[in-house]
Order: sequence, then structure tokens, then C-alpha cells
Amino acid sequence: MIYEIKKSRVTGRVAVSGAKNSYLRLLAASILTSENIKLLNAPSKISDGIVHLKMLEELGKEYEFIDDESLVITENNALKTTLDWDERSIRNTLLILGALTTRFGNATVPLPGGCKLGERKYDLHIYLLEQLGATVTDKDGILSAEAKEGLKGADIHLPIRSTGATENSILCGTLARGKTTVWNPHIRPEIMDLISMLNKMGAKIEVFGQERIEIEGVKSLHGCEHVVIPDNMEALTWLIASVISDGDVQIDNFPFEDLEVPLIFLKESGAIVYKNGSSAIVRGGIPYPLEISTGPYPGINSDMQPILAVYGAMANGETRIIDLRFPGRYQYAEELGKMGMNYTIKDNLLVIKGGNDFKGTEVTALDLRAGAALSLAALVADGPTKIHNAQQIERGYNNFVNKFKSLGGIIRVENE
Repeated sequence: MIYEIKKSRVTGRVAVSGAKNSYLRLLAASILTSENIKLLNAPSKISDGIVHLKMLEELGKEYEFIDDESLVITENNALKTTLDWDERSIRNTLLILGALTTRFGNATVPLPGGCKLGERKYDLHIYLLEQLGATVTDKDGILSAEAKEGLKGADIHLPIRSTGATENSILCGTLARGKTTVWNPHIRPEIMDLISMLNKMGAKIEVFGQERIEIEGVKSLHGCEHVVIPDNMEALTWLIASVISDGDVQIDNFPFEDLEVPLIFLKESGAIVYKNGSSAIVRGGIPYPLEISTGPYPGINSDMQPILAVYGAMANGETRIIDLRFPGRYQYAEELGKMGMNYTIKDNLLVIKGGNDFKGTEVTALDLRAGAALSLAALVADGPTKIHNAQQIERGYNNFVNKFKSLGGIIRVENE
């Protein structure tokens, strides 16, 4: 898929969809019960979500969208515990492994796909399953776990604040016998949303800040109705689009609390943002250089740095970005460089000399957030930009093209 984007000024009103990084985890959590799960504010068009639903269907779940934002997941037959899947994989297969193992005592899934962001291994997931009493084997791209007598609660000491390992520990602990304590968890909005839904389903989970999460295992979980939190990455993308294009945009369903730290940086560096209830009014601004490092929530998420790099490239002066979560996650910079971004990489430091105009050309979306960054650069580039592999963007942005057009963005979709 190719996006052809031409220089545009974005204006109008757009609503933020449900968060991709929450939605996928909630889909995995639906495996923990045989009862119905209803998700509201579900981002029905994101391709990673579509893949996940097909995986659930392969296991034996059924699903129906009542409308574009209301999803009902049902279970009318016994689930399989082996995910036979040779189509595109996503990282959530690790959570499927955990959910199936804690409910049924065994599971087999393919190794995950998703964005290649440096060394994103799965050894922590194996570690936590083994701590809870499972035997895990890894062979020929297939992961299998078995706990003949079920998982048993334990202390899980995470060496780093891993989002995925925290989520899987929570999923596994809900149906494990006894108490599971997750030490050094990564507490962030998507994880709190997962905990909120699980507690509605009858789980017993308490959060003690960034120190620990305590989970008292229960025998079974029931169905529930839950509203998916808004996507902070989408909200930030439309905000930056408005600033760099001198736009005027109202962003509804804006997650102010989840973006507290990034908003401080952006407001201090020239973004003009007002709060109006649950909406953000973004009246352009003049970007100033940024100096940021990524880190655990509430800090700046690693996903944010590609689009913040575009913001920095529009500023007169030197922007410095260092990624402490995924060192070396700067592959996108080469593609932005084709459009005129002046940058150097020194060890794990990305230095951008801003103030140079972007020029339209042909580039490639290497991953989801890199694709979003290229779309923003294309919005302010002189001449048309063709973004190859643009389907990467649709992995995580719900209804991206229609929303882009609704704000006055000039975009055309082609098949490669």
C-alpha cells in the first residue's frame, strides 16, 4: 500500500479512537472467560486488531461488531489451546500463550511479529511462566507452555519495567492458585485499563504504585462491558500535525492525564494547546527545539520519539533525542533524511539540526510509528510524498485516511 500525501493545513475536528495498545490486551483477556465480553470505543479498523480477532476466531471464539465502535466477543464452543497460525503474527501471541496456559494448563503459539525495535526478546515471558510453575519449550518458531496442575502464584521480579511482561504476569496471575506479586512492574495507562477490565470480570488485583502489583487468583472470571481508553499516540499525532502545519484542530476524547509529561514539553516548546472539557484545542504554534529522553510512564514513551523528531526538525535549532527503552531505534531517521531532515547519530543520541524544509519524495514506512512520522513530514513537505509500506500505519491508527481527509489533509491511497 502507498500513501501519496501533499502539503496541507489541517483544520477541523477529530475524535480519538480507542487505544491500540489497550485494545489488543483486552482482546487477549477475553480468553480468560467463557462469558461474553463487550468492548466500547473499540478501534475496529486497526489491522493489528483485525489480526488478533482472527486469531481468537481460530481458537474458537466468535465476535461481532454491533457498530464501528461496539464489539461483542462470545464463546459457544470449547477453545483450542494451540494457535495454528501462518499468517501475519503480532506480539500479542505472547499474551495469548499466557491466557490459555492459566485457563487451560497448556498452550502453543507462534513466536510474535510486530515492529522490529532493536532487541525485543521474549525471555521475560518464559521466565514469568516458569516462575508460576509452567514448563516452556521454544522450538522452530513455536512456543509451548504446560502446567499440568495449573499455574501457581509466585513472586515475579521483573529486572526491567517491561510492559508486555507486566501484562502477561497479570493475565496469568488472575487464574493462578494463590497470590502472585509482580515486582517492578511498568504501570502505564494501558495496563491500568487491563486491570480495570479484569477486576470487572471478577479478578482481585491491587496496584501499589510502581513497586508491585498483587493478584489473588480466582477460580473463574465472568463477562463484562468495558470502554477502551483513548489512544494517546493518535492524540499526540493530531496535535503535532496541527502545530507543524499552522493548523486549528479540536481533538475530542483527548487523554490529558495520560499525556501530562509530553504536553509539558510541547507547550514549553511552542505548541498552543487549550483544554476544553475532554477536548484539546490546538491552534498551531512555532516549534522550538526539544531535548528529550524516553523512559517508563509517566515519561515520554519510545513510540512517541519518531513523531517528536518531525516536530524537532521543524524547529530552528538543535533537537536531541535519546531512547533509553529501545536503544538504536532511529531507523526512521534515514527515511526522514531523504525528505531533507539534517541529522546525525552519536552512539545512542539522535541529533537533529532543524529549520530545513521537508521535500516530497519516495520513502518507506519501516514500522508503525515511523510511518506516522513520515505522514507528518509529508503534511508540510514541498511537493508530493509517496510512502511505501503504508499499511504499517493502519496497524495502529484507526480509520487514519478518512480522519486525515476530514481535517483537510490531501492523501491518496494506491496499491503497490
